[in-house]
Amino acid sequence: MIKILKFDEVDKKDIFSRATAKVDVEKTVSEIIADVIENKDAALKKYCEKFDGASLSSLKVSDEEINDAIKVVDQSLLAVIKRAADNIRAFHEKQVRTGFEFVNPDGGVVGQKITPIESVGVYVPGGTAAYPSTVLMDVIPAKIAGVKRIVMVTPSKGGVISPVILAAAKVAGVNEIYKIGGAQAVAALAYGTESVEKVDKIVGPGNAFVAEAKRQVFGKVAIDTIAGPSEILVVSDGKSNPSHIAADLLSQAEHDKMASAVLITDDCQFAEKVKDEIEKRIVSLKRRDIARASIDDNGKIIVAKDIKKAIEIANEIAPEHLELCLSEPFEYLKLVKNAGSVFLGRYTPEALGDYMAGPNHTLPTGGAAKFSSPLSVDDFIKKTQYVYYDESAENKVADSVALFAESEGLTAHAESVTVRRKKDE
Repeated sequence: MIKILKFDEVDKKDIFSRATAKVDVEKTVSEIIADVIENKDAALKKYCEKFDGASLSSLKVSDEEINDAIKVVDQSLLAVIKRAADNIRAFHEKQVRTGFEFVNPDGGVVGQKITPIESVGVYVPGGTAAYPSTVLMDVIPAKIAGVKRIVMVTPSKGGVISPVILAAAKVAGVNEIYKIGGAQAVAALAYGTESVEKVDKIVGPGNAFVAEAKRQVFGKVAIDTIAGPSEILVVSDGKSNPSHIAADLLSQAEHDKMASAVLITDDCQFAEKVKDEIEKRIVSLKRRDIARASIDDNGKIIVAKDIKKAIEIANEIAPEHLELCLSEPFEYLKLVKNAGSVFLGRYTPEALGDYMAGPNHTLPTGGAAKFSSPLSVDDFIKKTQYVYYDESAENKVADSVALFAESEGLTAHAESVTVRRKKDE
């Protein structure tokens, strides 16, 4: 049962604590990565058989399999996927950067050019559920950025990937798909095998093994973030419908036993009503066992003195998803400093952002919203600076550069600018 905590009466550790992994996966992941580096496809096929029950002759998904998937997916669902893709595309197109160039006060030409990353690996979870929405969210920004090669990896139960995942990949524009998941898939993307050519960056959420694998290969390749359990934090006064708030909290609790569902309110009676509604609704959920563990272990209702204090607490928690279920949400949005994505008003459940609204749902977790951002087009580009000084401009600043360099004891730096003022002998 979810806990109700009065902010001014409890240990603050109870307010700000987060779920932590109960198993140490570092050694296991390290061994899997080493195995893939050494044995390549043979290791991948071994793990496919061990974890997915699939004895595969080929790891790559064929065009025929993708086309067959499109045919069997419910056409109404396919239309919704395409509509969601349009919304996601429209939002992320607004993020596209252009380079710039100007002449600085010394007369030098300086600028910045934007170049897409050449190849990206997208990890799509496929364990307890299939997530076509993740395919759209992670692939479409990469396509908009101009990434030429987008590789998707996802587990295949019995050698079969969910048709809706393949359909979403087709809609989003994935170039290659492989039937591999877990730490071994991350290793293949980072180091390459006979079948899987390595990539430059890996994005996408996964379980503790996937997150640890991304941490270990970082530096060999770039990564987006190391994602933790899903989180929702709802700030609401007593005027919201308790059933709506309970449903919103359970929408994230059903993701993972370690997911975090938190309500902060200024109304004690409302807190009790939401608690009761959670208990009523949880019994009918398809994933009620997962939601039950999440609510019992990590769920909280925090009672604050007022809504401004509630948002102050929310800023300290820095949640992945923040709902402001309030009458004037845009006024309170001004107070929000730390959140992955914010959902405004009483009719904007977080699930709208998961699927349809357009903003990305790959978000910072574990408090990382204090210093990082949602996945975006920026994650798939590189910014390269350039400088051009002609002889006149270089001569104008040579003494200044030399003085600066000599102050750091770098005389060769100084000479590299002053030598250009000497006539060839």
